[in-house]
Amino acid sequence: MRALFLLALLLCGLPSLAASRCDLQTPTALADTGAVRLAYQSIGRDSDPALLLVMGLGGQLIDWPDEVLLGLCRQGFRVIRFDNRDAGLSVWAGEAPQASLTYGLLRHRLGLSVPAPYALRDMARDALALMARLQVPRFHVLGVSMGGMIAQHMADLAPERVQSLTLMMTSSGATGLPAPSETLLKLLARREAENREVAIERQVELLAALGSPRVEVDREQLRRQAATAYDRAFNPQGVQRQILALLAEPSRVELLERLRLPTLVVHGTADPLLPAMHGVHVAAHVRGSELRLIPGLAHRFQEAFKEPLLAAVLPYLRSQRKAAALARL
Repeated sequence: MRALFLLALLLCGLPSLAASRCDLQTPTALADTGAVRLAYQSIGRDSDPALLLVMGLGGQLIDWPDEVLLGLCRQGFRVIRFDNRDAGLSVWAGEAPQASLTYGLLRHRLGLSVPAPYALRDMARDALALMARLQVPRFHVLGVSMGGMIAQHMADLAPERVQSLTLMMTSSGATGLPAPSETLLKLLARREAENREVAIERQVELLAALGSPRVEVDREQLRRQAATAYDRAFNPQGVQRQILALLAEPSRVELLERLRLPTLVVHGTADPLLPAMHGVHVAAHVRGSELRLIPGLAHRFQEAFKEPLLAAVLPYLRSQRKAAALARL
């Protein structure tokens, strides 16, 4: 009877233990990684298997939905999210590099090489340096959009450290894949704004354009989201430098074919920026990878697709966590 009582107490206490462990209000800290100091947040126990989240173009660590963070943490992961260089609260150690997006876009349209102040591979080195500073030798990586491209480089640079990849809404960068519309590209490139109101409205337009046609646009909700991001950090020059890094990036097909690690590719069938064939192409070039296509999903997190996304990602990461634990025995 005593044993049953203790078991019941333990089981009833598990949800509250997980809730206290998965505190989304954990303070943001800065880690010196060399060229930049990255703002990051670590959620969960240091002893838990680590999962690094890598955000996309211009995104901040606050752009990861709470439901995703809690779902991952309650799976038993130490979830680490951060601001890429030139985004959010991350700062350059010295002078920020100078670059011209107008000149870069012109050369790109002419089919010429694009000069960029840094490459996506440099951003991958930032993320690896962050995990080294946190003394995490091996970890799982989940990257979305440009973050998925950075994650590909991370796995190529440090295959002994990256235990698994989850690549969402991303691409191989190969030529011949479907391109986004010129209208969407213009919205992405239009980052300068004379005041807060203009900046927020432009971000609302961009977020609406990246959403699914299956979901009615809630402009007030998007406006709140854009205002929160603006008030935390507004760095249009930084986003322009990230765009140049994307424009200068060559195809990663050969890189993908070198990878030998568990990989899940998740993509939406209604993605207006990187149409579904981009995800299919990534999966086709990573040996043994799994592909999950989500009907109606576009190029941003939306409440309507929370359950399908979690259903695609959580079981896969749970299996990878268990496999890594067994390998240590």
